[in-house]
Amino acid sequence: MTVAATLPLPLVVLAALLPLGVASVLSEDFRDSTRRLALDYGVFVLFGFFAILGVWLFLNRDAAFFEVLLQRYWLAALFAIFILEGAMLLYFAPSESLVPVAIGLAIETDIAPNTLPVFALIIATSVVGATIGQYLLFLLAKRWGRERLLERPWFRVSDDQLARFEGWFGKWGLLAVPMSNTLLFTRGMLTVPAGLSEMKDRHFVALSALGTLSFEVVLALLAMGILELGFL
Repeated sequence: MTVAATLPLPLVVLAALLPLGVASVLSEDFRDSTRRLALDYGVFVLFGFFAILGVWLFLNRDAAFFEVLLQRYWLAALFAIFILEGAMLLYFAPSESLVPVAIGLAIETDIAPNTLPVFALIIATSVVGATIGQYLLFLLAKRWGRERLLERPWFRVSDDQLARFEGWFGKWGLLAVPMSNTLLFTRGMLTVPAGLSEMKDRHFVALSALGTLSFEVVLALLAMGILELGFL
């Protein structure tokens, strides 16, 4: 019988991790690389986990289970999705479709009654979630800087695109943040230029939320049939 076999499992694990812990204390480069690896690929591992979980649930649960799950947790799911959208990590759905789809579900199913408070709750959830996501990206840009952020594999904006958005921010200043959040296909694009500037955190949060609020209200009114656009 080996010595390792006679030791409690936690001690064996601790002994195996001890060299790694010593290296992390002694080497600043090692700590930096470990943090970068966790941040760069952790989100993809998380997406993979939920994808596998979704497939397993689909194969092993019936329709009644999903109906109960949707009724109980739809708002929490919407909140989490909007955090990803704000952080520019929403790869699986266009951000412009989220609020209309949520309102459509509220109208067509028994998830929630067809009342204005429910619609207001959906909009509030979208604004708070997206603002949190954008603020996290804003802080990363402020802390890391331009070049380090462009090196990240999950950051989908190219050098040329970022330069164009920086030009917008230089021309319009603080107003560029709510303006970009209100327009189709530019949502969140001014988050990084704002973080690279000397913009105060509270100013960014307020302007980001204002732009998202105006954007989602328009989408909600369109989804509810209250507002119509002549070219649609």
